[in-house]
Amino acid sequence: MKTVTISLDSIDKVKAFVNDITKFDTDFDLVSGRYVIDAKSIMGIFSLDLSKPIDLNIHGDKEIDEILAVLEKYKA
Repeated sequence: MKTVTISLDSIDKVKAFVNDITKFDTDFDLVSGRYVIDAKSIMGIFSLDLSKPIDLNIHGDKEIDEILAVLEKYKA
């Protein structure tokens, strides 16, 4: 598992983020405090406090370099 800190501070960024990660057949979790939600769920993301950076857990090593390249624009 790899963890990356990202920032999703606008509605457009959240939509683009979900579209980008749903292309991968890997599980992603967003962790904010004690809350852990599926990163592919738009409704789940909007339940978090998006004013602060959020940790993204990437489960699996398949395509990890490609995933990290896509996530570069969301890094906090």
